[in-house]
Amino acid sequence: MQGDQQAYDRGTSIFSPDGRLYQVEYAREAVERGSASVGVTTADGVVLAARRRVRSSLMDPESVEKLHQVADHLGVASAGNAADARQLVEFARRTAQRDRLSYDEPMGVEPLAKAVADHVQEYTQSGGARPFGTALLVGGVTEDASGDPRPTLYETDPSGTPSAWDAAAVGRDSAEIREFLEAEYRSDGDLDAGVDLALEALAAPDDRSFSPADVAVATVTGDAGYRGLSADERRTALDSLDLLDENGNPQAS
Repeated sequence: MQGDQQAYDRGTSIFSPDGRLYQVEYAREAVERGSASVGVTTADGVVLAARRRVRSSLMDPESVEKLHQVADHLGVASAGNAADARQLVEFARRTAQRDRLSYDEPMGVEPLAKAVADHVQEYTQSGGARPFGTALLVGGVTEDASGDPRPTLYETDPSGTPSAWDAAAVGRDSAEIREFLEAEYRSDGDLDAGVDLALEALAAPDDRSFSPADVAVATVTGDAGYRGLSADERRTALDSLDLLDENGNPQAS
């Protein structure tokens, strides 16, 4: 029995008798060990925010990439294994570029998220490869059927399942962050309110403050597209929420 259990545990594409894929569950655990990322849809666009894990004061915090621009109108936030996230971001960029060249129009958030999820799912049923140990929040603004801009947010997890959200969190303390978002989210909020909500959500689990280097924030709107907030803009937002810690605490982030 012990040997049978170990076989299911090692097999990346073998279901256990109770219908579980252990390697996918381990990949989800890797996501939960990563620093948190948050996505929030607003009336004006999508806000992506993430806590940075800066291991030393000697490290350049801007080199810790948690938010990624995929196209002019698309952005991604990640949690989990950073190398796996980088590979999926590159896949998303190639997919968006091919779609633009093929159809001469921007790729939608939903098709991109589902393409990434399909790619992730292949690694749950292929021998000789492990699942991706990362989860992504894919956000952007595309036109709906009537031609109006529509902010959209999708999550993809290590099983290859895409799901749409008004506001979502992945990574460490994601359950507590989601509870905060469920209580505080308002669909009619503007972009500034979305930035405030995302930062407050990141701080909610341990009620801590941040230096501007501890967090990354980006917005995606129909007019400006993807735009990362500068350190000064992050400082102003944190200060207005009474979450500013100028000294910072790299080891805790």
